[in-house]
Amino acid sequence: MKLFTGGRVAEVFALRLDKGEDVLEAISGIACERDIHTGVVISGIGTLDRARLHHITHTGFPPEDRFVTYEGPIELLCIDGIIADHTPHLHTCISIEEQTYMGHLEPGCRVLYLAEIAIAKIEGMKLVRRQNPETGINQLGAAE
Repeated sequence: MKLFTGGRVAEVFALRLDKGEDVLEAISGIACERDIHTGVVISGIGTLDRARLHHITHTGFPPEDRFVTYEGPIELLCIDGIIADHTPHLHTCISIEEQTYMGHLEPGCRVLYLAEIAIAKIEGMKLVRRQNPETGINQLGAAE
Protein backbone atom coordinates (compact mmCIF):
# COMPACT_ATOMS: atom_id res chain seq x y z
CA MET A 1 0.00 0.00 0.00
CA LYS A 2 1.11 3.54 -0.68
CA LEU A 3 -0.62 6.55 0.89
CA PHE A 4 -0.61 9.95 -0.82
CA THR A 5 -1.42 12.93 1.41
CA GLY A 6 -1.56 16.70 1.34
CA GLY A 7 -4.41 17.22 -1.10
CA ARG A 8 -7.39 19.44 -0.56
CA VAL A 9 -10.47 20.23 -2.63
CA ALA A 10 -9.81 23.46 -4.48
CA GLU A 11 -12.89 23.61 -6.68
CA VAL A 12 -15.89 21.52 -7.66
CA PHE A 13 -17.20 21.36 -11.22
CA ALA A 14 -20.72 20.23 -12.11
CA LEU A 15 -21.20 19.10 -15.71
CA ARG A 16 -24.42 18.71 -17.61
CA LEU A 17 -24.07 16.46 -20.63
CA ASP A 18 -26.71 16.48 -23.33
CA LYS A 19 -28.04 13.95 -25.81
CA GLY A 20 -25.32 12.37 -27.94
CA GLU A 21 -22.32 13.47 -25.88
CA ASP A 22 -19.64 10.92 -24.96
CA VAL A 23 -19.26 10.72 -21.17
CA LEU A 24 -15.55 9.86 -21.00
CA GLU A 25 -14.66 12.35 -23.73
CA ALA A 26 -16.47 15.12 -21.84
CA ILE A 27 -14.79 14.33 -18.52
CA SER A 28 -11.36 14.07 -20.18
CA GLY A 29 -11.97 17.35 -21.99
CA ILE A 30 -12.89 19.21 -18.81
CA ALA A 31 -9.85 17.76 -17.01
CA CYS A 32 -7.59 19.28 -19.68
CA GLU A 33 -9.55 22.49 -20.22
CA ARG A 34 -9.79 23.31 -16.49
CA ASP A 35 -6.28 22.00 -15.66
CA ILE A 36 -7.54 19.27 -13.35
CA HIS A 37 -4.18 17.54 -12.97
CA THR A 38 -5.43 15.60 -9.94
CA GLY A 39 -9.10 15.19 -9.15
CA VAL A 40 -11.89 12.91 -8.09
CA VAL A 41 -15.09 12.17 -9.97
CA ILE A 42 -17.45 12.17 -7.02
CA SER A 43 -20.81 11.64 -8.72
CA GLY A 44 -22.19 10.65 -12.08
CA ILE A 45 -25.79 9.82 -12.99
CA GLY A 46 -27.98 9.96 -16.07
CA THR A 47 -29.23 8.00 -19.05
CA LEU A 48 -27.37 6.43 -21.95
CA ASP A 49 -28.35 4.86 -25.23
CA ARG A 50 -25.02 3.05 -25.50
CA ALA A 51 -22.49 2.01 -22.88
CA ARG A 52 -19.03 0.57 -23.46
CA LEU A 53 -17.24 -1.05 -20.52
CA HIS A 54 -14.38 -3.41 -19.95
CA HIS A 55 -13.95 -6.10 -17.34
CA ILE A 56 -11.01 -8.26 -16.31
CA THR A 57 -11.40 -11.92 -17.30
CA HIS A 58 -9.12 -13.82 -14.89
CA THR A 59 -6.93 -13.40 -11.82
CA GLY A 60 -3.53 -14.16 -13.37
CA PHE A 61 -0.91 -11.98 -15.01
CA PRO A 62 -0.86 -10.36 -17.37
CA PRO A 63 -4.44 -9.18 -17.00
CA GLU A 64 -6.79 -9.64 -19.92
CA ASP A 65 -9.71 -7.33 -20.60
CA ARG A 66 -13.07 -8.10 -22.18
CA PHE A 67 -14.80 -5.17 -23.85
CA VAL A 68 -18.59 -5.12 -23.91
CA THR A 69 -21.02 -2.72 -25.57
CA TYR A 70 -24.58 -2.43 -24.28
CA GLU A 71 -27.44 -0.77 -26.13
CA GLY A 72 -30.09 1.25 -24.30
CA PRO A 73 -32.14 2.66 -22.87
CA ILE A 74 -29.65 2.49 -20.00
CA GLU A 75 -29.74 4.05 -16.55
CA LEU A 76 -26.35 5.45 -15.52
CA LEU A 77 -26.38 4.70 -11.79
CA CYS A 78 -22.93 5.97 -10.84
CA ILE A 79 -19.48 6.95 -12.05
CA ASP A 80 -16.49 7.40 -9.81
CA GLY A 81 -12.73 7.40 -10.01
CA ILE A 82 -9.53 9.40 -9.93
CA ILE A 83 -8.05 11.86 -12.39
CA ALA A 84 -4.24 11.67 -12.40
CA ASP A 85 -2.07 13.71 -14.76
CA HIS A 86 -5.28 15.02 -16.39
CA THR A 87 -6.36 11.44 -17.26
CA PRO A 88 -9.47 9.90 -15.70
CA HIS A 89 -9.63 6.26 -14.58
CA LEU A 90 -13.33 5.68 -14.01
CA HIS A 91 -15.63 2.84 -13.11
CA THR A 92 -19.37 2.77 -13.52
CA CYS A 93 -22.54 0.91 -12.69
CA ILE A 94 -25.38 0.84 -15.23
CA SER A 95 -28.74 -0.88 -15.43
CA ILE A 96 -30.86 -2.10 -18.30
CA GLU A 97 -34.32 -2.93 -17.00
CA GLU A 98 -33.68 -5.29 -14.05
CA GLN A 99 -30.08 -6.18 -14.99
CA THR A 100 -27.09 -4.35 -13.52
CA TYR A 101 -23.63 -4.18 -15.11
CA MET A 102 -20.41 -2.76 -13.75
CA GLY A 103 -16.96 -2.13 -15.14
CA HIS A 104 -14.32 0.28 -16.36
CA LEU A 105 -15.82 3.20 -18.30
CA GLU A 106 -14.66 3.28 -21.93
CA PRO A 107 -15.16 5.74 -24.79
CA GLY A 108 -18.50 5.12 -26.46
CA CYS A 109 -20.81 5.74 -23.48
CA ARG A 110 -23.30 8.05 -25.17
CA VAL A 111 -25.85 10.22 -23.34
CA LEU A 112 -29.50 9.51 -24.11
CA TYR A 113 -31.37 12.30 -22.32
CA LEU A 114 -28.97 13.75 -19.79
CA ALA A 115 -26.01 13.07 -17.55
CA GLU A 116 -24.83 14.99 -14.50
CA ILE A 117 -21.23 14.66 -13.33
CA ALA A 118 -19.44 16.25 -10.36
CA ILE A 119 -15.65 16.55 -10.28
CA ALA A 120 -13.53 17.78 -7.36
CA LYS A 121 -10.24 19.41 -8.35
CA ILE A 122 -7.49 18.57 -5.86
CA GLU A 123 -4.61 20.92 -5.08
CA GLY A 124 -1.53 20.19 -2.98
CA MET A 125 -1.15 16.70 -4.43
CA LYS A 126 -0.07 15.70 -7.93
CA LEU A 127 -0.83 12.12 -8.87
CA VAL A 128 0.34 10.24 -11.95
CA ARG A 129 0.07 6.64 -13.12
CA ARG A 130 3.23 4.63 -13.73
CA GLN A 131 3.60 1.12 -14.99
CA ASN A 132 4.63 -1.39 -12.33
CA PRO A 133 7.55 -3.28 -13.94
CA GLU A 134 6.60 -6.56 -12.23
CA THR A 135 2.90 -6.62 -13.11
CA GLY A 136 2.60 -4.27 -16.09
CA ILE A 137 -0.29 -2.53 -14.31
CA ASN A 138 -0.47 1.27 -14.30
CA GLN A 139 -0.54 2.34 -10.66
CA LEU A 140 -1.02 5.63 -8.85
CA GLY A 141 2.12 7.45 -7.80
CA ALA A 142 3.19 10.93 -6.79
CA ALA A 143 4.47 13.20 -9.53
CA GLU A 144 8.14 13.99 -9.17
